[in-house]
Amino acid sequence: MLSNRQLFLAHVAQTSPAPLLLEIEKAEGMYMFDVSGKKYLDLIAGISVSNLGHSNPQVVQAVKEQAEKYMHLMVYGEFVESPQVKYAKRLTEFLPANLNNVYFTNSGAEATEGAMKLAKRVTGRTQFVSFKNAYHGSTQGALSVMGNEGFKRKFRPLLPDTLQLEYGNDNDLEKISCRTAAVIIEPIQAESGITIPSQKFLSQLRKRCDEVNALLIFDEAQTGLGRTGKMFAFEHYGITPDILLLAKALGGGMPLGAFVSSKEKMNLLTENPVLGHITTFGGHPVCCAAGLAAFEVLLKENLISRVEAKGKLFEELLEHQKIKSKHRIGLMMALEFESFEQNKKIIDKCIERGVLIDWFLFAAHCMRIAPPFVIAEEEIKLACNVILESIE
Repeated sequence: MLSNRQLFLAHVAQTSPAPLLLEIEKAEGMYMFDVSGKKYLDLIAGISVSNLGHSNPQVVQAVKEQAEKYMHLMVYGEFVESPQVKYAKRLTEFLPANLNNVYFTNSGAEATEGAMKLAKRVTGRTQFVSFKNAYHGSTQGALSVMGNEGFKRKFRPLLPDTLQLEYGNDNDLEKISCRTAAVIIEPIQAESGITIPSQKFLSQLRKRCDEVNALLIFDEAQTGLGRTGKMFAFEHYGITPDILLLAKALGGGMPLGAFVSSKEKMNLLTENPVLGHITTFGGHPVCCAAGLAAFEVLLKENLISRVEAKGKLFEELLEHQKIKSKHRIGLMMALEFESFEQNKKIIDKCIERGVLIDWFLFAAHCMRIAPPFVIAEEEIKLACNVILESIE
């Protein structure tokens, strides 16, 4: 009889030739448990998804209660479904006045696609500007604005009329023109190894978009809902986008994304043509119920207020001559090593010793640390000891 691992390799589509192949049976709080009972301290939170850790009781209860009431009823936007309504209203209470209308999707990539369509509809233009080493999803529109040619080459032709600029390069911003529908950018670029732009760069970007009447899209799939120490990363800069993308932590562990803009702009998707953007499962009531419950826990337990201090503790404890540099904001950090090979050996040793970490898509020589917000000080110290010993 074939094992689950063998069946996984045979019947589940593979995304890489070397998956981790951990078979997790249970996850709770900061820990995952495999089928042998071995536990793993989670330092990546499902790539910035599980901000509350795993199996938060209030989120699990919300899922159960909503599933008992109803699950899928009708394609998105036709029925008034209270989990969607409540969550959209709650989110907009924490956003600027021009971000008052939420379109829920199934994922971050779908949020990117919807935002790109909205930008075309609002401006009547077709050009999209993005940045090198950006990640906005893997569907074809999102892939078109991805900032890594290695991931795009085999799937061309992609969308025409896209332009890639150098992230953080003020001079490049002049290339944004009256042909540009929108500029899409991560306010903190994640997959390049946590690249933090200057205030001047983002301010000039906002100014340039205003000058040429191009929309500014902030992709906060990874940074949104507290990961940087503020609810949204754009709050660090005092700059408001025209469209905001959310995903990852938005669903509290369930699949959920969103693009958020003004009601005036969003209304352009409702006619000419009608159903200008549509999804069957976007804003699924169980996902929205889970996301809202997680959002309320985040607020009630004041978890975001402790994010920066916990991130700083990681940064202070992780001192080693083989760490070439550290890049951090809040609880998202990159440790730079000499090479991917060196980084991978350290990561493998950490996993072997029960600490789950990872690397970055476009910075494979950097170690990713982005744990759930509920990580305790003693767990941070334990994790850092394991990392430092694994480096040795």
